[in-house]
Amino acid sequence: MSEDYLRCQSIWKLKVTPLNRRRLDNFKKNRRGFWSLWIFLLLFALSLFAELIANDKPYLVWHKGEFFFPAIFEYPETVFGGDFPTEADYTDVFVQELIEKDGWLAWPIVRFSYDTIDKELTKPAPSPPDTRHWLGTDDQARDVLARLIYGFRLSVLFGLILTTLSSIIGIIAGAIQGYYGGLRDLFFQRFIEIWAGMPQLYILIIMSSILVPGFWVLLVILLLFSWLALVGVVRAEFLRARNLDFVRAARALGVSDSTIIFRHVLPNAMVATITMLPFILTGGVTALTSLDFLGLGLPPGSPSLGELLNQGKNNLQAPWLGLSGFFVLALMLSLLIFIGEGVRDAFDPRKTFE
Repeated sequence: MSEDYLRCQSIWKLKVTPLNRRRLDNFKKNRRGFWSLWIFLLLFALSLFAELIANDKPYLVWHKGEFFFPAIFEYPETVFGGDFPTEADYTDVFVQELIEKDGWLAWPIVRFSYDTIDKELTKPAPSPPDTRHWLGTDDQARDVLARLIYGFRLSVLFGLILTTLSSIIGIIAGAIQGYYGGLRDLFFQRFIEIWAGMPQLYILIIMSSILVPGFWVLLVILLLFSWLALVGVVRAEFLRARNLDFVRAARALGVSDSTIIFRHVLPNAMVATITMLPFILTGGVTALTSLDFLGLGLPPGSPSLGELLNQGKNNLQAPWLGLSGFFVLALMLSLLIFIGEGVRDAFDPRKTFE
């Protein structure tokens, strides 16, 4: 074996401590959480390539000896021999014939994007599932399967960004409270008690109705309250650890507060933090879906699971709308809950798995 390989192996062994190895083994033995993680990662990875799976543009075009990628880049119709300098409409039979004269097109599995309106429906929208639309169409003649794929990606990305920002703010706030204590902790706790006691749902509805809805606007609104979930556990860990011997020794040696916080105390607090992250992610996805269901979420036309559920409520004669949104949302939240339970049990020293 090469020296580089041996060096990488030694670095890996140094990073994976026996304690972390035991936690990882415990998580693997929790079959429900372990397989839920892999299923969720697979679905999320597929959704990241939604433009190549569901799109009204071909993902690859071969024309006159050149490759084109319409799903990623825009090309004017004149590139393929057309008359208009605007972007080519690949659903137009005329454009397809121009390309096929000197090449070919490779279409995605689902030949509709989340905002594609099918003008060739043989039945009034919402139309039931058939060979053209596997899960039917909504009340605006848009493909349900395409909207589910894009909606899944949007919900997970929203939840991940919200979880990351909430964790950063919550960890910093809890670390400052727990490490310094005193008046900082006292005033911060009173502020958190007042802020947490406010009716969050009503505030979210009011702010969502005042501000122009959008991805980042909703993210900021939900961030106002989601960071509170981690403050308590991080503060408790810092209050417990700040008087331990290794922290006192570091202070006596003149180590700066920032070094003590991030290098010595924070790793102990991260155990409780990591176990809560999947549940915070679940809460973010649920909050976005709820606002979309109430019509206060993303702008109209966005691929939203909540908007699809709202269509199912308004079109009881089309059960495929509500059922499709429900099963995707239930699958996503169930996987996240199982992952969270697996992580929590893996970090619990009292849990053992056969």
